[in-house]
Amino acid sequence: MIAIQEKSLAEQFQKLRSDFPILLEEVNGKPLVYLDNAATSQKPVQVLKALEEYYYHSNANVHRSVHTLSSRATDAYEGAREKVAKFINAASSQEIVYTRNASEAINLVAYSWGLGTLQPGDEIILTVMEHHSNLVPWQIIAQRTGAVLKFVELTETQEFNMEQFKTLLSEKTKLVGVVHVSNTLGCINPVKEIAALAHEYGAKVLVDGCQSTPHMAIDVQDIDCDWFVASGHKMCAATGIGFLYGKLAVLRAMPPFLGGGEMIADVYLDHSTYADLPHKFEAGTPAIAEAVSLGAAVDYLSAIGMDKIADYEHELTAYLFEQLNQIPDLKLYGPQPKADGSGRAGLASFTCGAVHPHDLSTILDQAGVAIRAGHHCTQPLHRVIHAQSTARASLYFYNTRAEIDVFIASLKEAIDFFGSIFG
Repeated sequence: MIAIQEKSLAEQFQKLRSDFPILLEEVNGKPLVYLDNAATSQKPVQVLKALEEYYYHSNANVHRSVHTLSSRATDAYEGAREKVAKFINAASSQEIVYTRNASEAINLVAYSWGLGTLQPGDEIILTVMEHHSNLVPWQIIAQRTGAVLKFVELTETQEFNMEQFKTLLSEKTKLVGVVHVSNTLGCINPVKEIAALAHEYGAKVLVDGCQSTPHMAIDVQDIDCDWFVASGHKMCAATGIGFLYGKLAVLRAMPPFLGGGEMIADVYLDHSTYADLPHKFEAGTPAIAEAVSLGAAVDYLSAIGMDKIADYEHELTAYLFEQLNQIPDLKLYGPQPKADGSGRAGLASFTCGAVHPHDLSTILDQAGVAIRAGHHCTQPLHRVIHAQSTARASLYFYNTRAEIDVFIASLKEAIDFFGSIFG
């Protein structure tokens, strides 16, 4: 019997593109090449159908009624929570709190835990590469509590400076907040080692997983972080839904973030008691359909396999950087990938001489290529790397080498165009 050779990863993932109708559209008369996945992902038909199914056949409020529609809605809503818990290997679905997005999840921790725990002189360690969502809330909390912010700087290769981090840790350290994957530099931070070192000093650890959860297998128990946050819209789900993972004991010790319906056990005129986890943190009618879409997205990604997604994105990353490294005067930020494309995320932030990133993005858009230009909600980091803004191309598993070729060709044409203007 002749063995049938397994199709390449590229061939396998090419078939998945038909799940994303928007990828078949044209922009400015050109086939769409979507390379802005770090900002948000496209949605497969399976997720769109889950949203439609909910509104057509299960639209009702959750937890409040015993009629059939409410039961269906509750089952779908809580079923999605179970899926998320399994997806990141949480110990219990009670450790998964739905939020509108990762920003709200971080604010939940900041206001519920931070305000009630931090004292003058306590120290919060962040990094200079944090997204504003994991910086601004802690600035506010530090101002209100008297806590002190400290920052881990970059190495020469623009990665997390572990040796400097060790010098910042002390008995005063109460929180370490760190992005798992930088949305600008693409570096993958050693969050498991960071958590272990922080816990030696009794500090809590919050990991921003927005740029890691869509692209690699996540195991929060192995990382041993106290909190982990992610946004659904970056992992094929609808907008308006994200989640906070927290260790059960940590969440139980935290007071409610918002008050209202759903998060209560008993309400009296002068006081209230609160519902058990996770509902204590989910006041009011939740984003039910969006949560259902998150469950469908988790199903979709799990069916593909996160390890397989990571392997294919490594191939794309290696090819992308191979092409970008051949363009003169192009400055790339963050570490270079390994030969097989691993070791960093599949995104590339860059500048090109005097050409403004917004101008590059505009010209590329005319060619049907969608990239990001700006500070990517990391203004402090851009000051550190001495760039007012950068252009960013970010990959996902539905992208192809052919799309990278279109991007590179269009980028070269744009650079030549501006070169003729600037002389």
